[in-house]
Amino acid sequence: MQYHHIFDTHAHYASRRFDNGREELLSRILPDAGIQYIMLAGIEIPDCFQSAALAQKYPYLYCSAGLHPSYLDSRPDDWQTQIRTLAQFHKCKAIGEIGLDYHLGKENAPLQKEILIRQIQLAKELDLPCIFHFRDATGDAVQILKQYQPRGVLHCFNGSAETAKELLKIPDLYFSFSGVITYQNVRKPLEALKILPQDRILIETDAPYLTPEPFRNRRCDSSMIILTAEKAAKIRNLPTQDFITICCENACRIFRI
Repeated sequence: MQYHHIFDTHAHYASRRFDNGREELLSRILPDAGIQYIMLAGIEIPDCFQSAALAQKYPYLYCSAGLHPSYLDSRPDDWQTQIRTLAQFHKCKAIGEIGLDYHLGKENAPLQKEILIRQIQLAKELDLPCIFHFRDATGDAVQILKQYQPRGVLHCFNGSAETAKELLKIPDLYFSFSGVITYQNVRKPLEALKILPQDRILIETDAPYLTPEPFRNRRCDSSMIILTAEKAAKIRNLPTQDFITICCENACRIFRI
């Protein structure tokens, strides 16, 4: 079945993994697959400028600007000035991808928290939502989100239903689900997906990463979001196209598109 009104709320088409085939994907394959919007999530300053160039070239692409917690060591001294410059681009719709990542340890946790808070404050000043990346950092993440009350998207939400209920208390915070929900033995995000209000749910690929089953060992692209949508729609007991349309409307609302 051909679906339409698909919004992939998180992808990385500036990644070198798309150097082979990027033009064909973005100019023909993805539009033909019903992809109407894609948000390109920035991870470091050069990547953000590359994403902005892609958004300038392709009408259905949008971008964000921010520092991912795993790339802080390479940040330039004037990183905040450069993010401000990027945010002036009319298709830059968010500050991100920002957050906390303790997967490899917490040695630089104080720096991660400092940079995250500064970017949340910048987003508030610029009246932009945030795109959040949190990995193995639920406690600190919840504490900071509750304190600063940002607008934004919880990218690749893999938390529990209990965590989702706690974060739902923050207005204008949306929960985005990736191909991870198609993996075997995944439980927590499916339980969260069941209890979330319909107007707070998004879907994404994180292309080229997190490829859904049954293509898990391949490079992910936005056409594969259908597999995530079908699984999520089944969990929500909705027709897949209805679910896709709801998620698209939600994404357009948070990103003001």
